[in-house]
Amino acid sequence: MTLDALARATGFTKSYLSKIENARKVPPIGSLSRIAVALDSDIAGFFDSGPGVRDAGVCVVRAGERRPVVRGGTAFGYDYLSLAYRKHDKKMEPFIFTFPAKIDSHVFFDHAGEEFLFVLKGRIEFQVGGERWVLREGDSLYFDSHIPHRGWSFGGAAKVLVVIYKSEPRK
Repeated sequence: MTLDALARATGFTKSYLSKIENARKVPPIGSLSRIAVALDSDIAGFFDSGPGVRDAGVCVVRAGERRPVVRGGTAFGYDYLSLAYRKHDKKMEPFIFTFPAKIDSHVFFDHAGEEFLFVLKGRIEFQVGGERWVLREGDSLYFDSHIPHRGWSFGGAAKVLVVIYKSEPRK
């Protein structure tokens, strides 16, 4: 697929896609998800590290085998640990997500699909569209991820289980 075709399919600029392709830009997971959908691929393919990594039917990832997927997720400080990187052709992407204490007040994320968050440790504030919630350990949130969203922690690292359901981009 050409950069022109990928740009049309994802809505990203050719310049942005070229920077990702040439490892000059580390995109957030939402952008990678959109690119994977446009390529009719699985996001795990971006992180495959050789033979034996994929398991078509069942995926077991032991605690010590978790992998950082987007370390520091651009300049925003979001960290992702993949919980199912070995599974190919997934419909969901599960992560342990670490929220930064501070974020750029103008940065929102949106992508096709749905998201589920479950707070494992700490306390976060999460915004979907114009609504905000304070979530504590044990709280959860489920939303349509095409709605602009963002989150940050209160006083220290907050760890959240995040599951992204991938769907076709809205036309």
